[in-house]
Amino acid sequence: MSKTVISSDKAPAAIGTYSQAIKAGNTVYMSGQIPLDPKTMELVEGFDAQTTQVFENLKAVAEAAGGSFKDIVKLNIFLTDLSHFAKVNEIMGKYFEQPYPARAAIGVAALPRGAQVEMDAVLVIE
Repeated sequence: MSKTVISSDKAPAAIGTYSQAIKAGNTVYMSGQIPLDPKTMELVEGFDAQTTQVFENLKAVAEAAGGSFKDIVKLNIFLTDLSHFAKVNEIMGKYFEQPYPARAAIGVAALPRGAQVEMDAVLVIE
């Protein structure tokens, strides 16, 4: 099976040895997105703004792959403070409709660049 690199200039450029996403067949594996503004490559401030920026970054990569949030089948959320879980649900509700993707929320000690939230996703594009 061939692999296709997916990238978008509307999402932050990779800051390491990875691609924004890889498409294999009709499945897209999106790398973790942290709340970097793609224009400045700086972290946005505040938890709400960081969560929104991560969703916007994921949206840009999904669209570059020819998909949308409706195509996400699995979403992983990494939080440095699990007390923000309810806020993530609230903000996620602005981006997703039922049926919601399968999801995990994982508490972690730290994230790159001091981010409070990171997410990755798997899409299946028909």
